[in-house]
Amino acid sequence: MNQHPRLPWIEIAPKSYQAMAATGASIAVSSLGPILMELVKTRVSQLNGCAFCVDLHVRDLRKHEETWQRINSLSTWRETGLYSARERAALNWAETMTRMVEYHGCRDTDFELLKAQFSDQEIVELSWCIAQINAWNRMAVGMAAPVQERALV
Repeated sequence: MNQHPRLPWIEIAPKSYQAMAATGASIAVSSLGPILMELVKTRVSQLNGCAFCVDLHVRDLRKHEETWQRINSLSTWRETGLYSARERAALNWAETMTRMVEYHGCRDTDFELLKAQFSDQEIVELSWCIAQINAWNRMAVGMAAPVQERALV
C-alpha cells in the first residue's frame, strides 16, 4: 500500500537502531536455533499486523529451508500437528507475551509449558527475542515500513 515510510526513522535515530540491531545480533547466536526464532518472530508479527516483518521473517524461514506448509499454517499452529512440543511451547509463550492485555490473569500455566521444553537460559533468550520483535513491529507499523514486491522462493 505505502511506498515510503512516514519518517526516515533509521536515519533520524541511528544509535537507537544500532542498539536494537546489536540486541538482535546477540539473540541470533542463542541455542534456540534460527528456525524456532523465525517461527516466533513471524507469529508475533502476524499478531501485531506488521506486514514488513511478516514478509522479512517468512523470507528468512525459506532461507532456512522451512516448508511452505508450516509457514502457511503458522497462524493456525494450535490446530495442526505440524509443530513440535518445543515449538508449540515457544509459540504459546510468544502469544502470551505479545497479547499481554488479553492475559491479565496468571501466566503460570504457560510458563510451566515452557519450562518443560526449555532451559532457564533458553527461556530468557526466547523472551528477549519476543520482546525485541514486538518492539520492531511497533516501529515498522508506526513508521509504515513498506513491503517491496518481490518474488518469494
